Amino acid sequence: MREYSAFDILGPIMIGPSSSHTAGAARLGKIARTIAGDGIRKVKFFLHGSFATTYKGHGTDKALVAGILGMNPWDENLKNSMELAREKDIEVEFIPTDLGDVHPNTVKTVITKPDGKIVEVTGASIGGGNIVVTEVDGDKIEFTGAYPTILINHIDVPGMVAKVCAILYEYGINIAFMRVYRTSGKGSAAAMVFEVDDIISEEIINAIGEIPNIHKARAINPVREEA
Repeated sequence: MREYSAFDILGPIMIGPSSSHTAGAARLGKIARTIAGDGIRKVKFFLHGSFATTYKGHGTDKALVAGILGMNPWDENLKNSMELAREKDIEVEFIPTDLGDVHPNTVKTVITKPDGKIVEVTGASIGGGNIVVTEVDGDKIEFTGAYPTILINHIDVPGMVAKVCAILYEYGINIAFMRVYRTSGKGSAAAMVFEVDDIISEEIINAIGEIPNIHKARAINPVREEA
């Protein structure tokens, strides 16, 4: 039988009426910001399911923008996020849509950077303020954002997992969870996700990127949330 924590029973500390529609939405916006990095000019939020039908009434729109601005779910300024985004010249747009067979509280966040680069992050608010990221820049993957995470795009050839693990071992990085994804058969494009217990440095990412058959590696270090 599952053991329940006080967090499961009481829910997260937050501003707004719903852990799924406000706390979770703020975290989805914040992790999209973390993945995209500094410098955001425009954001389109493609809202699915209950997000699409209730985003104004539940404050999901304000929560998503607050996350893009780097706010935590309990930030008193969450209710003013739209105005703050305008002050920072960040253009935001909300587009109700159908994203297919996904969780009803799903949003696809499309971020435009100052240089025109586009970053796409899809994720869902799954209850109690918890989230799961399901796609980054077209790669269908899965991670929660609760741990420092390494995303790797590579060719699926023998030894890739072992080579990455060897580098993490060399730097003393402990792996909490690991998943491997590929689009088709052996030798095709693939992706790896490592959720680890330690902050990932640029040096580690550079070392992973030098492995043959790896196209891209990036770190997603979560910003610590403090009430």
